[in-house]
Amino acid sequence: MTYKQKIINIPLDEKYFTTAKAARNSLRDKKNSLEIFNIAESESDIAQIEQVAQEINDNFKYLVVLGMGASSRAGATLVALKNNHFAQNNINFIDNIDPFTFNQLLESVDITTTKFLVITKSGGTAETLAQLLVLIEFVKVKLGQPAIKKHFLFIVGLDKSPVSDIAKEYDIKIIAHDNVGGRFSALTSVGLLPAKVAGLDVRSIRKGANAVMQKVFSEELPEPVMGVALHHSLYEQGKTTSVMMPYADRLDAFGAWHQQLWAESLGKNGKGTTALRALGAFDQHSQLQLYLDGAADKFFTIITLNQAGLGAKIPTSLDPSLAYLNGNTIGDLMAAEQQATIETLARNNRPVRVFELQKLAEEEMGALMAHFMLETMIMAEIWGINAFDQPAVEEGKLLARQYLAAKNS
Repeated sequence: MTYKQKIINIPLDEKYFTTAKAARNSLRDKKNSLEIFNIAESESDIAQIEQVAQEINDNFKYLVVLGMGASSRAGATLVALKNNHFAQNNINFIDNIDPFTFNQLLESVDITTTKFLVITKSGGTAETLAQLLVLIEFVKVKLGQPAIKKHFLFIVGLDKSPVSDIAKEYDIKIIAHDNVGGRFSALTSVGLLPAKVAGLDVRSIRKGANAVMQKVFSEELPEPVMGVALHHSLYEQGKTTSVMMPYADRLDAFGAWHQQLWAESLGKNGKGTTALRALGAFDQHSQLQLYLDGAADKFFTIITLNQAGLGAKIPTSLDPSLAYLNGNTIGDLMAAEQQATIETLARNNRPVRVFELQKLAEEEMGALMAHFMLETMIMAEIWGINAFDQPAVEEGKLLARQYLAAKNS
């Protein structure tokens, strides 16, 4: 197992294990009809992903990914394993329509060396269409219309849509979006193509995910089922906020990915818990006071990484008050702080579970993603919820379009 889940300060009644296992069995009955499980255990599409990624890297210096929500978060979560915080990254995700930010893209992008990857399952997402239409015109003006075909690539559903019409008009290549809901699409080309462009081993990502998905149906009480039992028990005790706090900058994007996965999948019919994300050790200085001394309505998932001995060594200081730092590394400090946070939460009677990682690479990331997708799907079975739709958000989308149409009338 690429990770270990440890439970601290959470007594569990046997009935929650029984309910969680029954929900897992219900999901097993639906397994063959859910494409996510077929994708996890398959490699049939990997060769195409590797080939397209190679073509991008051979012909372009930069990749800009356009997509809203999970269309960008999946790839960003994986690419975070590689991206350098202090260098100009070769892959960037444009996941909003703030005009200031988008203008910065137009002003700074080296158009001749940039490929634009557009991701939208429906092919009709208004924000992505707006980004796309502006960029097509931008490329047309700068490089001429024939360049559009070369500089754009779409991942989109095969049904007729505005994006598929644009692809046909300009002869832009389409990769078919797998029949998987956006927030569950990290293991498809949506997540794996940007990951491969970044130089990650996408086969190992699938391998890590598939191992967890196989075990969830073959073991009596696998880790995701245990996690669901915890969530269900704590929900019924009034713990309505779930805080995820990894101690690794490379997992900050993972927190954002999980937040959407959990909230959009389970926030229905009066059910659901609020997913919050934090980052250790940074948020010890901004949120820990609330967690320890505020309302006792939270459940904590801490993800730790074995970082002892890693990083720069802290120089010996002549100041006696800093003697505790002498001879330690930056990684030693991080290791001490993550352990201290866990123990402090437990001493203050906060329910905590810990995911322990010895290393953080492709296989571990795939395993973590699979774990939390499974937790989400099994929890939906308990609550009688469809984990794969988002009906409540459609009203806002419709109103936004009506406002724009009225402005133009």
